[in-house]
Amino acid sequence: MAIVSVKQRQSFPNKRPTSIRERIQGTMIQRFDNVAVDLPVPKSANPAAAAAVQELMGGKFGEMSTLMNYTFQSFNFRGKKKLRPFYDLICNIAAEEYSHIEAVAATINLLLTGATKRDDRSKIGGNGDHYPRKNGLQKSATNSRRVNPDPAPLKDAAEGARFAYHFLASGQTALPYDSMGNPWTGSYVTATGNLKMDLLHNFFLECGARCGKSRAYESTDDPTARAMIGYLLVRGGVHVVAYAKALEKLTGADVGRLLPIPDVSNKQFPEAAKLEREGLHTIMWKWCPADAFTQVAEIWNGSHPEDGQELVVRDEMPPGFPVPDLEEEPQLSAPGAIDPEMLKHYAKKLS
Repeated sequence: MAIVSVKQRQSFPNKRPTSIRERIQGTMIQRFDNVAVDLPVPKSANPAAAAAVQELMGGKFGEMSTLMNYTFQSFNFRGKKKLRPFYDLICNIAAEEYSHIEAVAATINLLLTGATKRDDRSKIGGNGDHYPRKNGLQKSATNSRRVNPDPAPLKDAAEGARFAYHFLASGQTALPYDSMGNPWTGSYVTATGNLKMDLLHNFFLECGARCGKSRAYESTDDPTARAMIGYLLVRGGVHVVAYAKALEKLTGADVGRLLPIPDVSNKQFPEAAKLEREGLHTIMWKWCPADAFTQVAEIWNGSHPEDGQELVVRDEMPPGFPVPDLEEEPQLSAPGAIDPEMLKHYAKKLS
């Protein structure tokens, strides 16, 4: 997965950007080949857990919804000069949400790796026999009669999997769907243009997302899934508090008294509690250069409403971890055969 940095777009009216720095500054998103959470490699595949985690990807309160809500609100924000701190906050959180969908995808992909029997049909003869054959015959383990070894490695998954799309519509990988196979839809996006309405919606959305994360956590004891969900509980909690503070500064309402929703502290989830002991729930990373989105600190300040710890804004990126390396799944043609001669041909042209 990647960590994303949102940057302010700069224009070059009289010339094309030439330096690397200019090209980076002229873009909106800078991508890094890291994952935001350290994911343990599962000891075995767990398709049921992967199906549950899909809700955190494409559900109504999933990470795609939070990403796209805040992204479109930032695109469409009016009155930036007057209301800059609120714009900076929404842009900042939108950037972090990109890293969240990648954390969810990485988790789903790890949980699905090895879920079906690996069998490469390109190594099967036209009569169904695998090559090489011993003495021209394939024999069963219990007798010497000929058997038909033509495999159906996806049979069990297609017939009994909790989420068959993982095997029929992808290479045993994440999809922009909820846990029931419903595709994520843009109708989940609320960007009314009214700041008070949008911030209130964002607070509601983050509380709904937190509820969904806690339910997904309780639906599996898989260490990989729980490590990722624990991280999202903490970072999503930061966003809940941020939008509560934004509403308080905009309206004077004491929104913090509603927290937490649902009424379960992150400290009740061991993986989240560990991260909160490290102070992860108090940090708002800017995900951008130090001189951009500077007014986010006008909202993210003071003390945390649950434990009173001081809230801090940091210019640097959060720590990153290696992207999980996914093994090939030949029974799904993922990634499929590579022609060495073709690679040599294009390598020669590019050199």
